[in-house]
Amino acid sequence: MELKAILTEFGLSDKESAVYLSLLELGPAPARAVARKASINRGTAYDLLKNLVNLGLASFYRKGKHHFAAEPPERLIEAVEDKQMKLQRLKVGITQKLPELKTMFVQQGGKPSIRVYEGSKGVKKILEDILNTMKEQKIKEYYVYSSATAKEREAIYSDFPLFNDKRKEKDIKVKTISMGQGGETVGLDQRKWLTKDENSSSITHEFIYKDKVAHVGLDHTGIPFGVIIENPDIYVTQRQIFESLWRKL
Repeated sequence: MELKAILTEFGLSDKESAVYLSLLELGPAPARAVARKASINRGTAYDLLKNLVNLGLASFYRKGKHHFAAEPPERLIEAVEDKQMKLQRLKVGITQKLPELKTMFVQQGGKPSIRVYEGSKGVKKILEDILNTMKEQKIKEYYVYSSATAKEREAIYSDFPLFNDKRKEKDIKVKTISMGQGGETVGLDQRKWLTKDENSSSITHEFIYKDKVAHVGLDHTGIPFGVIIENPDIYVTQRQIFESLWRKL
C-alpha cells in the first residue's frame, strides 16, 4: 500500500498527509517552511499542524518563532492501538445497549418504517437484511413474488451472487411465485408460476419476510433500487394474500 494511502486509511486528509510528510522530511521547522514544502498557504498549514499536534503526531515549541516537529513514526502505531482500544470499548457499549436500541427501532408509534436503497450495493443490503432477519426466526421461511427475467435477476443479485448459497447455509426456506416464465429451484425452495399479463412491464421482486416487505427492481436506466417497508400489519396482509394465491396455484 502506498504511503499516502496508509495515511488516508489512518484518517488524515490529503493536506494533513502532505504537511505530516513535509514535517518528517524537514525536521523542526516553522509553519512557513512547512507550508512552502507542502505547497499550501501558511494559514492552512498552521491549522493542519495544530491538528497533527492534537493527534499526537507532532509537537511544537518556541525557538524565537513557533517551531513544529514530527513525533517519531512509531507514534502512528501507538495511535492505531489507541483507536483499537477505544473502538473495542465502543463495541462493548453498543452491544450492551443493542436490545434497547432495537426496541426503539421497531417501536415507532405504529407507523411504517420505510428505507430506500439505490444501486447494487444498496440492494445487497436488502438481501443481507432478509438473511439476518430470517436466521433469528423459529420458522425460517419467507415469500417472494418474482417477475424478473434472467438478465434482470442477474442485475439484482450482482453484488450478492452467493445469496442462495448463504440462505441454504442458514437453513432458510423460500416460496416463490413467478409471474411469467423463468426461474428454477436451487434448494430449500418451492416455486409456482402465474401467467403474466402481456401488457405488464413490471420487473419487481417482492420479498415478504417477518414484519417487512421489500420491493427490488431496476429503474429505467437498468440500475437496481429497492425499498423496505417495515410494519407488522402490512407484512401480515401481504403474507396472507401470498398464501391464499399459493394454495390456488
